[in-house]
Amino acid sequence: MTANPRIRPRRLRANPGIRRLASETRLHPAQLVLPLFVREEGGPMPIASMPGVVQHTLDSVRGAVQDAAAAGIGGVMLFGVPSVRDATGSGATHPDGILNRATRVVADEVGDALVVQTDLCLDEFTDHGHCGVLDALGRVDNDATLERYREMALVQAASGSALLGLSGMMDGQVAAVRETLDGAGFVDTAILAYSAKYASAFYGPFRDAVESTLDGDRRSYQLDPGNRREGLREAMLDIEEGADVVMVKPAGSYLDVLADVAAASDIPVWAYQVSGEYSMIEAAAMQGWIDRKRAVHESVLGIHRAGADVVLTYWATELAGWLNNGDFA
Repeated sequence: MTANPRIRPRRLRANPGIRRLASETRLHPAQLVLPLFVREEGGPMPIASMPGVVQHTLDSVRGAVQDAAAAGIGGVMLFGVPSVRDATGSGATHPDGILNRATRVVADEVGDALVVQTDLCLDEFTDHGHCGVLDALGRVDNDATLERYREMALVQAASGSALLGLSGMMDGQVAAVRETLDGAGFVDTAILAYSAKYASAFYGPFRDAVESTLDGDRRSYQLDPGNRREGLREAMLDIEEGADVVMVKPAGSYLDVLADVAAASDIPVWAYQVSGEYSMIEAAAMQGWIDRKRAVHESVLGIHRAGADVVLTYWATELAGWLNNGDFA
């Protein structure tokens, strides 16, 4: 081995300028989407397991989306927190249900500056906490749930949602919703399919955020965490059914699945950096164990590097501000 190597990769790391020119992956604010929770009653409510995140009111969400638009992020994904739930999640399809009201408020406020997106799932609205309606034996009835999704799609589109996030993991949900939207004239309303959505422990804080009433688990419809090929299969099925975007969720523990889907997909691929991923970094940073700003940036950059065109993250607005300031140049 020579003492004076001819090939020196460190040349491209020598100073900030050369590192910037040699950078292979960059984040831009437009590649970020901010999930937001809107509650039906009371004032803004901090979520204990997600430091810095709140359940908004219809008033406070206006400020949040104005800040998001000013930061230049790509969009917001809305979740509703209703005050009353029932077996079929009727609040999800009522025009004055909290999610549909919030959609109208946000679309009116920033609909020209942000892509207003809505979660199309029943779990926030059912008293049993599952993502669909139950049959006589207490199992999630796939096909009966599709009928509810069709109804939700029409109300959400009419309320001003530009992109519907199908997160329930029912077989055939993309085809059913696409058919319904097109039949009602909503041909320009896009579908984001949560295609590879795994039955993950990292959703815990999210269930606090939506005040989930779930008793049990969702393993009969969400994917087994050990299954890599199945994630790709689900994404390919959703593309065949007419999805405009496919999603991998969670992100950080499923980068292999994300890379597989990105390599195979001819449509945009997104990933959701979920509540547990957020809370772990926040908790470690609060203890002084990691550099918060660098860890946030690195975690989202890694998801983008693995193949996500867009990342849903609770840091979207804050991270966009750092990017706009050139903090990671």
